[in-house]
This record gives sequence, structure tokens and C-alpha cells, in this order.
Amino acid sequence: MKLRHLAEFELQGKRVILRPDLNVPIKDGEITDDGRIRASLPTLRLLFDKGASVVLLAHLGRPKGERKPELSLEPVAHRLSKLIDRKVGFATDAHNAKEAASALQPGEVLLIENIRYEAAETSKESTEREAFAEQLARYGDFYVGDGFGAVHRKHASVYELAKRLPHAAGLLVDEEVKVLETLLQSPERPFAVVLGGAKVSDKIAVIKNLLERVDLLIIGGGMLFTFLAAEGMTVGKSLLESDQIETVREVLSRAKERGVKLLLPTDLLVAPEFKDLPPKRVLISEIGAEEMGLDIGPDSAQRYADALRGCKTVFWNGPMGVFEFSNYQNGTRAVAEALTEVEGLTVVGGGDSAAAIRALGFKDEQFGYISTGGGASLEYLEGKELPGLVVLT
Repeated sequence: MKLRHLAEFELQGKRVILRPDLNVPIKDGEITDDGRIRASLPTLRLLFDKGASVVLLAHLGRPKGERKPELSLEPVAHRLSKLIDRKVGFATDAHNAKEAASALQPGEVLLIENIRYEAAETSKESTEREAFAEQLARYGDFYVGDGFGAVHRKHASVYELAKRLPHAAGLLVDEEVKVLETLLQSPERPFAVVLGGAKVSDKIAVIKNLLERVDLLIIGGGMLFTFLAAEGMTVGKSLLESDQIETVREVLSRAKERGVKLLLPTDLLVAPEFKDLPPKRVLISEIGAEEMGLDIGPDSAQRYADALRGCKTVFWNGPMGVFEFSNYQNGTRAVAEALTEVEGLTVVGGGDSAAAIRALGFKDEQFGYISTGGGASLEYLEGKELPGLVVLT
């Protein structure tokens, strides 16, 4: 995919509308992980170096067209101001930011309140999105798409707005695409994919696509129980998608046909309910009717880690267990530690995986690349066309 590169454009004195991904976790008004804000800084600094002023459009959560105070971007404005060591203006209404945007001088920046407060941003009606994009286009002379975590959405600020102004991809989007293209087209082998998270249905398309490319597929998280059920196991009260069992059987059969090594756990940590209770270790054949699996077991964690250390390329998306519970973090920690020891390209696929490694005390620089877009990364690896990228080509 050939994107329009930001470096190619002269932007001195221009007002640039930058659409980053600033969708960070906030608890009690405090940002708990500013990784996505930091990821946006190289593009922002390049725009300053080019003599541009910047209007930022971004979202937080899913307010669905309502002004929810807990989803305000104001804490993001404060954190961004500290990170770039300059004032960040804040406009509370996307419909009335023209005056503030027009007053910007080169090197100044204005963040507009959560763009998803406006129902038209995410409307299923293209005419509503187009009308909103037309209004947003008045705030700048040039558009830069740099919110990789949102490029799989056909939203006004991601798709329609880019069609109304001269445009380019930001540095982050450019880098994300290069890394993911490497995984799809020229991975150094052995190439492993580690998939976790709650539901098989969320990952089945990417599993099928990557199954034709990988040497090793490792399954963890809540989705593993549908795999166990497909192999005839009983899984107690564990998360199970019965309607996916036959599809999973097809995956298992295809992996065998292709000679792909597919690892499932041999032991688990279980509890009687979804709480951070003291864990009980069981073999996968011993899950009780009133028990639910909350993490892979220690033997499985060791097997997974050993298998990964021998790989040259690894893509990981989704924790191995309920890492938010202190008693059920070991599987995710073991995979993360193994990735830090891989002599090759390691890609952490955004979302919960990125949050997990930081919550467990790992540093971003210990991994080859940390994607900012969980859903976008998966859809790209499925082979889908992403609207927010197509419009930047």
C-alpha cells in the first residue's frame, strides 16, 4: 500500500487538521496509560518543525453522540501539554471552533473536544458524515491521518474529511503499515502468532488468514475454551462460543494439513467465579462443572515461552488470561518475557496486549514494535481494506 507521505508537503504557515488516536484509558479523571498520546508526538513535532499550526481531532470511548463528562478529552489536553512543553488550547464544541482555529499561529495547537460527542461522526448515514466533515474542513488547510487505531472505521474525521482537503499519512500510520506488511509479505521464519482475548468470533477471520502464512499458532485467553470444546473437552463455566465450535474444528484441520504447529494449553488456573480468588491448577481434562478457567497454567506458560524463544518473527494480540486479576497474570507475563528475548521482529498488537505489558511493568522499548490499533491491526492482517488508509493512498 503506497501512502501519501507527510515529508513530501510544504506546510509553512498552514493550519493542519491532525487526526491522531488519543483514546487512552482514564480512571477517576486520571490517564492510566498515555502510550497512544506519546505515539502521536513524532508527527506533531514534525508539523511544528514544518511551521504549521495544528488542530487535533480525536475521540475517547464510545459516547454515542452524547456529551458524557467522563469521556472528555480535557485530561488529554493537559497531559499533551506537559509532553510537548507548550500550551494546548481546548475547544469544548466541535461546531464552534472556527474562531479558535483561525487564530492559531505556527507552532500552536488546539484540541477539539471528543469528536464522538457529535452523532454525525459515527453516523451510518453517509450524508450526515459528509455534512459534518464539510464543517470540520473549515478548520484547516491540510489533513493528516495518524490515528491508526481508528482507520478501520468509516467515520467523518477519519474518512470523509480526508477527501475534502489535501492530505497525507502521519508518521505513525506509515510505520504501522510497514510493520504489518512485513508480517504479511516477508516475515523471517519461524513466524509465530499468539492470539488471546475473550472471543473466537473476534479473531476467527485473522486466524484463517494467518494460518496460511505462519509456522506456529498459539492460543490463549477466553477463546481457548472453544478450541478445547472443539477437541471434545468439557470446559465447565468457562467462556464458550458454541456456535464457533465447528469453525474451530475446520481451523484445527487446516493447521494439520499445512503442518502448522498449533499450541493449546495442557493446564489451567481456574476459580468458581469471575473474581480474583486464589487459583486452582488443573489439567485441561479436569475442569470441574462449576469452575471457570481464568489463565493458562504454569506448565502451558513455560511451553508457550519456550516455543516463542525459537522464533524470528512474532505477532501477539490478546492476553493469555484475566491479567487485571493479580492471581491470573502469569500466562500473559510469560509470553511477554519470551517476546523480550526473541532475536527478531516482535509485534505487540495494540489494545489489551499493550495495556497488559505496561501494567505488568514492561517497557515499550523491550519489544520490537507496539501497535496502537488492536482492531485495526487485526483487520489489516485479515486482508481487509481499511477506509482510513484507502483514503490516504
